[in-house]
Amino acid sequence: MGLSALALEDNPVFPTYPNRMATADVTAGLVLPQAAVALLGTGGAAATLLLIFMAVTSAMSAELIAVSSIFTYDIYQTYINPDASGRRLIYMSHTSCVVYAVIMASFSTGLYYAGISMGYLYLMMGVIISGAVLPASLTLLWDRQSWAAATFSPPLALLCSLIAWLVTASKEGGSLSVTNTGANNPMLAGNVVALLAPCIFIPILSFAPGLRKPKYDWLSMKLIRKGDDSDMAAAAHLDLELVPGQSAQSDHEEQMEQHQLQRAAKIARYMTLFLTLALLVLWPFPMYGSGYIFSKKFFTGWVSVGILWLFCSSLCVGVYPLWEGRHTSSRTIKAIFLDVTGRRKPVMHGRATIAETADVEDKIDEKKSVDMPPNIPVTGKM
Repeated sequence: MGLSALALEDNPVFPTYPNRMATADVTAGLVLPQAAVALLGTGGAAATLLLIFMAVTSAMSAELIAVSSIFTYDIYQTYINPDASGRRLIYMSHTSCVVYAVIMASFSTGLYYAGISMGYLYLMMGVIISGAVLPASLTLLWDRQSWAAATFSPPLALLCSLIAWLVTASKEGGSLSVTNTGANNPMLAGNVVALLAPCIFIPILSFAPGLRKPKYDWLSMKLIRKGDDSDMAAAAHLDLELVPGQSAQSDHEEQMEQHQLQRAAKIARYMTLFLTLALLVLWPFPMYGSGYIFSKKFFTGWVSVGILWLFCSSLCVGVYPLWEGRHTSSRTIKAIFLDVTGRRKPVMHGRATIAETADVEDKIDEKKSVDMPPNIPVTGKM
């Protein structure tokens, strides 16, 4: 849509014609709605509003889930109340969601009135969180990283990135203002320092005397268990053994699961390596180094590849999960229909098995009808 807006700015259908979009409008994220209105009129404006609403609510939902999970299980249950019941954990999860939502709504409102634009936030986000990229990745990929490196590298990298960001802004702009701190060079300095600073801190904190630990085998992750929901299950008359995923796994099932996880991990590694090299090295570096200027045909191919990529992504993310879960969706919809129409009583001893028992009960009914002899009328004198 950015390319569309750039191409349509000198067209009478563009909302700001004959003027170009103001810099403030661009940083405020108005490129998408302007281009949509130019292409589709009022329908484009409505589609953009719906798209932004879905994106905002989806992102906020993901943030609420992440914050509630971290606070409930990693902080509250681990350090404050290890013996918390399932009902108590759910209460704390709901409470953390409400508190976080209020804080973020207030904070975002303050940013708006302070004149902080979306573009500023996008760039500043890298300054703040990029220091956790390497420690978080190496937590799963490197068995030599110590707990000190995983714990202290992100805040140390954040401290260094803030210093680099603000010092560069002060040197180039003469003062610390929204305009100066949001310039390209200060943001670039902060992002680069945040991303690369852990390259120094992680080896030091992993191999320093007293901090060096033996190789981590990740076996402790198997000790992670779900919260105890027995009290809530008893109140709802549910048998947790009948709920998929709640019963204990056999050794064979665990081995099969590990085999599938190893296979998926291998595929993910190769795909990550290939896409990283293709999108960050093999494609952009030769074009940048050669100073190639796009011809019309090459630009058409570039845009076509981008559109094809979007369609493939939509199929993988939106269509394939629906196809993969078609059987479960079918059983669930069928069970809901049977329950709503009163043709089948709900199963109270295992709520998660309602959909799965629909087909089984149908087969039982069919078997009974086959085994029972037909009703033959009896005639004769009494």
